Amino acid sequence: MTSPAPDAGIVITASQMYEEVRRVGDGLIRLEAKLDALGAADRDVDSRLVDHESRIRRLEAGRWPLPTIGVLGGAVGSAAAVYALMRP
Repeated sequence: MTSPAPDAGIVITASQMYEEVRRVGDGLIRLEAKLDALGAADRDVDSRLVDHESRIRRLEAGRWPLPTIGVLGGAVGSAAAVYALMRP
């Protein structure tokens, strides 16, 4: 086999190719570990979201009487004022 001509371009040896493939493989392993961690974090976020949603629903269910009581109190007060004005 003859040596490549000086203007033949880039020559990559088998050992260089092996090192590059190995480096890419190591990077893929790290990426897979990070994706697994993200999947676990996503499941944690989903469970916390469900918990927050149920807590908000309970708070909303407990607070609805307050505005209703305010409106009814205002209506009763207005009716009492109108009655007091109409009374001779």
